[in-house]
Amino acid sequence: MVGMEEAWLIPAIPAAAFAVLLLVGKYLPRRGDWLAIGAVAASFVLFFPVLIDLLDEVDQPGFAGVSSGIDWVKFSLPTGPDFQLRLGFHVDQLAIVMLVVVSFVALMVQVYSTGYMKGDPRYGWYFAAMSLFVASMLTLVLADNFLLLYAAWEGVGFCSYLLIGFWHERRSAAEAAKKAFVTTRIGDVGLLIGIILLWREAGTFDISEIFEFAENGGYSAEYLTTAVLFLFAGAVGKSAQFPLHVWLPDAMEGPTPVSALIHAATMVVAGVYLVARMLPLFELADPVALNVVTALGLTTVMISATMGLVATDIKQVIAYSTINSLGLMMVALGSGSVTAAMLYLFAHGFFKALLFLSAGSVIHATERQEVSQLGGLAKRMPVTAAVFALGALSMAGIVPLSGFWAKDEILNVAGDHQNFVVYGFMMLSVFITALYMVRVVILTFLGEPRDRGAQEHAHDAEPAMTVPLLLLAALTVVAGFVTFDGVGEALGFPGGFGEFVFSEEPEAFHFPLDVAVLSTVAALAGLATAFYFWSGEAEPARRAAETFRPAYETLKRKYFVDEVYQWAIDRVVLVTGGVVAWFDRNVVNDTGVDGTAGLGVFTGFGMKFLETGKLPNYALAIVTGVIVLAIVFMVVRV
Repeated sequence: MVGMEEAWLIPAIPAAAFAVLLLVGKYLPRRGDWLAIGAVAASFVLFFPVLIDLLDEVDQPGFAGVSSGIDWVKFSLPTGPDFQLRLGFHVDQLAIVMLVVVSFVALMVQVYSTGYMKGDPRYGWYFAAMSLFVASMLTLVLADNFLLLYAAWEGVGFCSYLLIGFWHERRSAAEAAKKAFVTTRIGDVGLLIGIILLWREAGTFDISEIFEFAENGGYSAEYLTTAVLFLFAGAVGKSAQFPLHVWLPDAMEGPTPVSALIHAATMVVAGVYLVARMLPLFELADPVALNVVTALGLTTVMISATMGLVATDIKQVIAYSTINSLGLMMVALGSGSVTAAMLYLFAHGFFKALLFLSAGSVIHATERQEVSQLGGLAKRMPVTAAVFALGALSMAGIVPLSGFWAKDEILNVAGDHQNFVVYGFMMLSVFITALYMVRVVILTFLGEPRDRGAQEHAHDAEPAMTVPLLLLAALTVVAGFVTFDGVGEALGFPGGFGEFVFSEEPEAFHFPLDVAVLSTVAALAGLATAFYFWSGEAEPARRAAETFRPAYETLKRKYFVDEVYQWAIDRVVLVTGGVVAWFDRNVVNDTGVDGTAGLGVFTGFGMKFLETGKLPNYALAIVTGVIVLAIVFMVVRV
């Protein structure tokens, strides 16, 4: 019977599928897409016995999960304890939430891809890379030590590079892949430094042992704060938090199913998962650590929401909503609530995948991504329009969709643990989020077509693409109800979501009516405002853009962050690199390396004239020496 100790099989199966597809995929029927789908389906099926095993143990006093694995490297040191590296896996409530989201969304995306990617010349390679991507993310979720986590972390980053730049023959896709890779590497260096700092004092990479070491006072407050802030730098890069958010909108250059997987269930939530997993360390550190998490999360929420108001690419609008959601999760973690952050991550995985895959159906049918070229698609694509609107309303926080329950939980904890300014901005973000999400629904599906050529052959997609949309739509409606104790108990859990996923002690579900009413009013106000500005000919929106032209241009140019980075690259990085390159070539290489070799050659060339073996040469040297000595003697005497 498969249980928690066999959870390593969940990432191992997609990894094995990748190996087979890489080696013999081109010889398999349909380039092996069925193997990739079967592998992730097997991972999803294996999740259930692991979940059942955990539910049998979770009520035990002091339960902190189950670890299993093998010793990979082990040797004795002359001083100190033995050094060992493990391939270890850990299953607990946090890992279970991630496993179900990653495996189910990946399965839906893989099935959807059989229709979306049909006919692509690199069809088989696409499914191979997707299998490796899923395997890397599942390994990251289950890793019980920092080294395995970091290896999987880099695996996710490498796969994102491959998939964002999948159509690398397009310069924009190649540039987007490089931008994502380089930007996230900045954060990854911070993560590596944080890991080294924690290991340096604790002498172990095992996460549970590091927790125990920290709880026993092994780290000073200043040292631990420095280490966790470096860890958070990795989360800032992967989860696209300000100021390393710039890669994510450009990542839309990849195939739309890739966008759905990256932005709903895998890469971008890895940073949130990292902070949630390491929250005990953040809480033991100086309060400034969680304050930094909150501040950057809130900044990310506000800048992404406002940039989403003016974006015209349908996928980029959804990308900004992803950044917005990630910021909300960080605010929840900064408030010390794993429950609120993971509940939103759980619900977000379903409605965000739904939004991206619905957008993919629009692009697949119309070959257009600019909302200025769309409009009126609801008549020709009623199923796609309905499920996209459902995902948008869930993102906006409309009751009773899953996004409402998840967002209200974050608002609750922000109200309890943050000041009025933070809470006020959070409520404002609810209004703006509803505004730009309903805007994209109106411009894409309602009104009259703005480009009739895009409408001629538009229709809902084939079943392979539509069925995943319907399943994700169903979960978008019902997933939020896991907050209720009765629903959780009916599913076999100890209670609602907060009774199952928590940091120190269970969090019972409570429903502050004032918060719910206020957030609902804010969301409905955003919905009504969107219809006022963008319905019909959208004349009010055009007038507002002209009236507030400086603000509009600032948002269109993404707060000039990209320009600042480009200036820094052109004026600082490249100039510094040029100086270093000149020094390396002229001083280190030409002088230090080639110069010493040249000096030896020159010296040897000169010395060969001293030993010629010819008596006239020696006689000439003697005479010359005598003359020189005579001249010197005469000069000295004078």
